[in-house]
Amino acid sequence: MRQHTIQTPYMVGEVHFYSIERDSGLALFDTGPPTPEGEAALLANVDLKRLKYLFITHCHVDHYGLANFILHNSDAEVFIPRKDAIKLQRHDERMACIAGLLCGYGFGEDFAVQLRETFTRHKLFSGTPERFRVVEEAEELAEQGISCLHCPGHSQSDLIYLLNGYAVTGDVLLRDIFQAPLLDIDLDSFSGRFKNYDAYCRSLLNLAQIRGRQIMPGHRQYVNSLDDAVLYYIRTLFERAAKLLPFRNLPINEIIERLFKGRLVEPFFIYLKVSEIIFMLDFIEQPELLKASLEQIGLFEQARHRYEAFI
Repeated sequence: MRQHTIQTPYMVGEVHFYSIERDSGLALFDTGPPTPEGEAALLANVDLKRLKYLFITHCHVDHYGLANFILHNSDAEVFIPRKDAIKLQRHDERMACIAGLLCGYGFGEDFAVQLRETFTRHKLFSGTPERFRVVEEAEELAEQGISCLHCPGHSQSDLIYLLNGYAVTGDVLLRDIFQAPLLDIDLDSFSGRFKNYDAYCRSLLNLAQIRGRQIMPGHRQYVNSLDDAVLYYIRTLFERAAKLLPFRNLPINEIIERLFKGRLVEPFFIYLKVSEIIFMLDFIEQPELLKASLEQIGLFEQARHRYEAFI
């Protein structure tokens, strides 16, 4: 499997996409961003005339943004996660629901409008691929010796692809990065928010299945090991949650003001911090969920002293 790297105009910096030769032809995992530089990198590294399959880990713009470019320049079939298909097809409804969630956390309608304008200005939505299939419904995966693990937390749709000893992990596992758990409406019901913390605790059980595989991350050149990545995330979770303890009973908008004292003004960055704070507060309410998952995957002893100190 080959790793290809392209700089993005987003705060994440570089992003990786991957190609591999299969018996049936060339397969690609993720695309890079929808920029001229992204298109050039794709054309320089991937023979689109031979491309058979494109598999997307999750539909964030830096990971799927060139799907339509690929459709226009190849005969490849595009596969996206089921939750992303819902997200793209019901985009306006989802945005209205997220605005409702933010209003419920003390942010006015004007903030929701500014946030949506920020999404548009920075082109954070790349649109729906002109044609696609849903990964979870595709028989081709098994035929190609590919399987996938659902590992939501960062988003609802996060998938890890497993093949030939590799694990293509998107944004699920990153070296020394705390993945922002993004606030979203529950895409199954469109009622209430998606509970990232609960999902992450469940995802840890799936993540344990990739031990021994070579991790191919969406950012940073490599990941040392599953255990290192998870333990870094857990350490950061404890540290940031501890800072929230004095404010845990305040409205979310007031917590933002107390923590950042007016320094945080860009709507998108506020949205990221709101998402993270809600994740932390869920952890503070039910730390035993994380403990149980860490015990099941054999990592609780490495985190025990931090957990007990926090409790």
